[in-house]
Amino acid sequence: MAPGLKEVIEALVFVSLEPLSLEKIKETLTDHPPDEIEKNLRELIGDYQAPGRGISIIQSGGGYVFTTRREFDPWVRRFLKIDRKSKLTPASLETLSIIAYHQPITLSEISALRNVDSSYTVKTLLEKRLIKITGRKKSPGNPLIYRTTDRFLTTFGLNSLDELPTEEEIARILGEDKTDEEKESS
Repeated sequence: MAPGLKEVIEALVFVSLEPLSLEKIKETLTDHPPDEIEKNLRELIGDYQAPGRGISIIQSGGGYVFTTRREFDPWVRRFLKIDRKSKLTPASLETLSIIAYHQPITLSEISALRNVDSSYTVKTLLEKRLIKITGRKKSPGNPLIYRTTDRFLTTFGLNSLDELPTEEEIARILGEDKTDEEKESS
């Protein structure tokens, strides 16, 4: 008996080392109509959202990946002997957000925006593979140009940079937080 399309898609997502894009699935399964592939993928995701599962399929980093369900995190961490998530320092988060919002960007531009030398922080982000070097700027000294990586998207649960909050959304959130704090102190 030949496997069903949904099971084939499940196997492809399972063996993929990176988030598996819908385009790559369609490229692989050329013997099936694209709308049938999309329908089966949606059904598969729905199957994994049902109760009684320890894992799910989510869309992240521009593709689909298996992930453990959040409610099982304490046991998974204990099994893998992970004490806590490797957190980014405030300086790393600040630098990473500058790169995400201003890319492509050079080290001197990052340092100017932060008003502090950012060499060490950029090196750390490169080691964590959250950013990458994508070339050199055609300006005096030919400085390196930095961009975020697919790992950045996956780490922060984003499919694309378009999902980053806009300046208006951030201002509204910060404004709402300030209003809440003012209410609490009254």
